[in-house]
Amino acid sequence: MSEIIAEKLINIDSIQFSFNKHFILTSGLKSPVYVDCRKIISFMNERDFIMDEAVSYFTKNNLEFDFVAGGETAGIPYAAIISEKIKKPMLYIRKKPKGFGKNQQIEGQFNQKQKAILIEDLATDGGSKAIFVDAMRNAGLIVNDIFVIFYYDIFNIEKTILSKLNVKIHSLCTWKDIIGVIEKKKLFNFNEINNLKDFLSNPYDWREKNV
Repeated sequence: MSEIIAEKLINIDSIQFSFNKHFILTSGLKSPVYVDCRKIISFMNERDFIMDEAVSYFTKNNLEFDFVAGGETAGIPYAAIISEKIKKPMLYIRKKPKGFGKNQQIEGQFNQKQKAILIEDLATDGGSKAIFVDAMRNAGLIVNDIFVIFYYDIFNIEKTILSKLNVKIHSLCTWKDIIGVIEKKKLFNFNEINNLKDFLSNPYDWREKNV
C-alpha cells in the first residue's frame, strides 16, 4: 500500500525531481527533489484514497486518542478530513501564540490530560513538530503519536529533535517507497536514480559535489 501511495504522490507532482537545475529550498540549500504534500488537497480521488488509508492505519495499529490535532498550516486540512471521517473532535495548533485576544496557541476546546494525535503533511528531522508537541503538552494534553502522510526517514533519529520528543512517528509513505516506485517504473535512468540515492544517504556530501 505504501508504494501505491508513493506512486500517487509522484503522479500528482507532490514529489518532484530535477536532476539538472536543482531546487533551492527555503534554507537556501540545493536539492534534486522537492516534496509538496499540500498539493494533495486539490486532487479529490488521491486525497480520498490517502485519507481512507490514514483511517485504516489508525485502526490496524490500535491508535487511541481523544482529539485529532492539525499543525499550522499544512496539517490542518488533513486533520479536518480525518476528524470528520472518524467522528472525533479536532484542534489546531499555531506555530506561535496569535498575539492578541486570549493569545491562544491551541484552537478548540479540550480538558487537561486528554490525549491528542498530531497530524501533519510530512516530517523531515522533526523541527517544526517539536513546537507543536511542546505547545500541546504545556497546555496539559497528552501527545504520544505524530501521524504524517510522508516521512523522509533518512536522518539518524538519535541526532534529530524527534528523538527528544518521546513520540512515535507514523507515516503512510517514505523515501524507500518512492525509490521503489521509480525503479520499478523506470521513471529515471540509472545515473539519476543513483544521484537521488546519494542525496538521500548524505545530503551534505551531495551538496559538496553539486555546488
